[in-house]
Amino acid sequence: MAKRKGHYSGIGGQAVLEGVMMKNGEKYAVAVRKPDGEIEVELENYQGVGHAGVLRKIPFIRGIFNFVDSLVLGMRCLNYSAGFYEDENAEETGTDKVLNKVSGGNGEKILTILATVFSIALAVGIFILLPYFITSFLRDYVRSEALMAVIEGVIRIVIFLLYVTAISAMKDIRRLYMYHGAEHKCINCLERGKPLTVRNVMRSSRLHKRCGTSFLFFVMFVSIILFFFIRVQNPALRVLLRILLIPVVAGISYELIRLAGRNDSLFVRILSAPGMLLQRLTTKEPTREMAEVAIASVEAVFDWKKYLKDEFAYVVDSPVLGEDEEEEAKEEEKASVKE
Repeated sequence: MAKRKGHYSGIGGQAVLEGVMMKNGEKYAVAVRKPDGEIEVELENYQGVGHAGVLRKIPFIRGIFNFVDSLVLGMRCLNYSAGFYEDENAEETGTDKVLNKVSGGNGEKILTILATVFSIALAVGIFILLPYFITSFLRDYVRSEALMAVIEGVIRIVIFLLYVTAISAMKDIRRLYMYHGAEHKCINCLERGKPLTVRNVMRSSRLHKRCGTSFLFFVMFVSIILFFFIRVQNPALRVLLRILLIPVVAGISYELIRLAGRNDSLFVRILSAPGMLLQRLTTKEPTREMAEVAIASVEAVFDWKKYLKDEFAYVVDSPVLGEDEEEEAKEEEKASVKE
């Protein structure tokens, strides 16, 4: 039997603290496993920055808007999930009171914006400026500007790998990576034409071509190409240029990740391979309980039964999974854990 190719579903998401966010169009849902074991699902709309503007439809420019949206929405969802695990007895700080008074009760939104801006600045400093300054120490030994651009790109990739590996040692981050795996498994399960059950999700791949990790690889790859061809002599101008080109890099990278999500050609598979390899660091195998949370998030924003019928002519009967199959799946998971 020929290997079934994936069908683009249009849904995407991210892992949050003890949960998963899934987005479909303007709708998004955050499903969180609360401390008492129950799954809480919040369904909201997010139209995004300049949602009504024509610029959002122009290739290479639309990627800039999507990049900003992913940062803002991602921070919002992380804050929401963290709220379930905050100390209930914690008192409102003086800073909270001042922000709420000045902003008319929108202190939390302001903090989210500030946290997003700080995160962007920190990422620029670590992954854009730091590699440049490290490479500048080699300028007396390496005369080729082309080689310097390549070395800078390699250092950027090494820093990223060290960063991802280092934070994976943290317990909370490791669990975040497991929920990241659950998110991918749900999408892969559907895009391979399988009913969205815990059993099918657990058997699906935790790697996906439209992942944010792959997007970050494209960012690093594109930046190497751009800095290889765009050169200036003034050191201050070189630093400024790297910052100013971030939207350009993000726009090009978005088009590449968009192509990867809609095309399964040999060229696209080769192009996606490094990013897929990086995902082995940023995703981990989830538990069945984590898969249940991811499924709850998908079902809040996406009619997957209609999708399977339209894309695969697959009519799902209800219930889709009997108790015997559930018990069999649990036994399979126990066996895999022992191995």
